[in-house]
Amino acid sequence: MRSHLWFALLFLTIPAFGLAHEEVMRVRETEDAVQIDTDLLQARVNKKGYVSGTAQASLLDRQTGARDVGFGLHIMDFLLAPGWRDDDYGRDKALHGDLPKHYVEGPQICTQARKLEPVIVRGKDFVAVKLRYRFHKPGKGYKAGSTGEQTLFFQNGKRYFLSSEAITSVNEVDNLFYRIDMPGHVKHKNGDSFAQVYLSYHGTIPAKEFAKDFAPDDRFLYQRGKKVPRRMIRAYQLKRDGKPGPWIAGMTLDPAAVSEAWCHQRGYICFIQELHGKPVKKGETFGAAYIVGYFDDIADMEKTYDRYKGVTGIAVSQRGFELQRKP
Repeated sequence: MRSHLWFALLFLTIPAFGLAHEEVMRVRETEDAVQIDTDLLQARVNKKGYVSGTAQASLLDRQTGARDVGFGLHIMDFLLAPGWRDDDYGRDKALHGDLPKHYVEGPQICTQARKLEPVIVRGKDFVAVKLRYRFHKPGKGYKAGSTGEQTLFFQNGKRYFLSSEAITSVNEVDNLFYRIDMPGHVKHKNGDSFAQVYLSYHGTIPAKEFAKDFAPDDRFLYQRGKKVPRRMIRAYQLKRDGKPGPWIAGMTLDPAAVSEAWCHQRGYICFIQELHGKPVKKGETFGAAYIVGYFDDIADMEKTYDRYKGVTGIAVSQRGFELQRKP
């Protein structure tokens, strides 16, 4: 089914160290990154190196002093389709499980794009950072040139940010999906950095369950079926001074957008999520929207999720913003 997700893209670029509305929100731009400060959060978005989403350990919860403990949050990867092909997509079961897939377009944005030029949009009491990438490494039988556009949206008074991406395909594919890290991977040694994991389609999982490596399809694998969960929430509870602390959650606001999701151990917890998984026409645009950030408990996550459920995109301009929903 063809998607009708469209994004209004009106941009305002601000100069480095611009401090409009400085008592509410601050933006500091350097050669390497953009730092956003709200009253409740601090985040950094890399321009160079490991790019897309928020940078490693940069999302600060001012209420508790907590930071994320992985490689970053809402990290973008590549475009895929089902079935093995003779390409570079690994068949190591510990890494990818027995889940045959192949590349449609790459490279992996986070590790191989190396550089992204953010566009910063400022409005009344919000800051949005927009990132755009054009894929240039096609799989066999595919064209290069599809684009991925990511929006990270920060507001004062919230311990979380909203985010979205829009993929525009230059290929016609029977079943096209894209991969992200949501909320983000979790670095730990024998569960020292987190207390437990929560998957809305499974329940809570204590840290001890991740003491040994296991494959993506061994445990906790989600695959979209006829019955879609009421909510799509994936979260982990940080440890603070050795005790359970706040949760970091990644919430996909249209649960049906997720085609497959992993939560497995491979030296760290790998929070891979794949989206769309439907036929795509040339020129078609599709994507999803999320909430990513800090919460006191699962009930807090659910309450926030239900407030935004059904949002599929974020359109921003200097004049304001719109949370978009399915037509």
